[in-house]
Amino acid sequence: MTASQKPLHIDIPVRLSDLKVVFSVGALVFEGDLPASIFHMQLIHQDAESWKARLEFVAVFHTNAGHVTLHDAAYNADRNIATGNPYKSLLSGLMEWGVQVELCGATAKAHGWGNADLLTGIRVNTDAMARTAQLVQEGFVKITE
Repeated sequence: MTASQKPLHIDIPVRLSDLKVVFSVGALVFEGDLPASIFHMQLIHQDAESWKARLEFVAVFHTNAGHVTLHDAAYNADRNIATGNPYKSLLSGLMEWGVQVELCGATAKAHGWGNADLLTGIRVNTDAMARTAQLVQEGFVKITE
């Protein structure tokens, strides 16, 4: 029996009608080759879809994960490589689902990035800590990755 064929009983089934979630992503941790935070964002989106739940979703990238928001040329310059941003299609997919993807303004300033360096659709906030505090006060659940 493969792992996917083994029986699994869910002891605590979860089904929500409304979700307000903010992911605070300060560093990339990987699940295979996929950043775990993005995998988890996809999982939450799929859950909300299957539950037919209303979903408000913000992803704030900062500190050592801010580079995922850069377009290819800026990514290459920042990371000193020539491969382009390998995360751009993942972020684009999240935004197509309605996830608001943001970059911490303090992280951008520290790295010398401007709005012209960012992927289309990325919004810049004042700083990640203030923004997540604001969203928590508005009723969002903060998930730190």
